[in-house]
Amino acid sequence: MEHLRRLQVEKPVVFWAVVLLGFFVAFQLLLFVAGLLLGPFGLPAWAPIAVVLAGLVIVARRQQR
Repeated sequence: MEHLRRLQVEKPVVFWAVVLLGFFVAFQLLLFVAGLLLGPFGLPAWAPIAVVLAGLVIVARRQQR
């Protein structure tokens, strides 16, 4: 954790690039898992995106409480 704080102070552009890359990879992984779970049900292609976004909204709302 100290390494990330030092990286944020010394090289903020690299830090934010790593953070954005991490969010992108995590979102793609969530979409992949949702696609695997929802695939056998024959739902439309946008269904995994909707499920992942709904899950993220639910998590965000619970954290606000």
